[in-house]
Amino acid sequence: MDAPDSLAAWAQVPDSLAAWAQARLNELEAKLAFAEDLLDTLNQTVIRQQVQLDSMQQQLRLLHQQWQAARPDEARNPRDEIPPHY
Repeated sequence: MDAPDSLAAWAQVPDSLAAWAQARLNELEAKLAFAEDLLDTLNQTVIRQQVQLDSMQQQLRLLHQQWQAARPDEARNPRDEIPPHY
């Protein structure tokens, strides 16, 4: 259908159908706006969580390095250990 025929056909659509189509279009536009807002909110949440995850990974690396530095290099003989009840 070319444009003039489309416009002519649309002009012949009953008012109730045109009103229904307009209401449906408004509803879909509202849902789209809500979905876009939700997507933006979720993206911001993912970004914030990634920053937190990066920070925690860095802290874990530092703790691991400190733990490695604090433990003795030589393996202890279990016979040298003091029993827990002393």
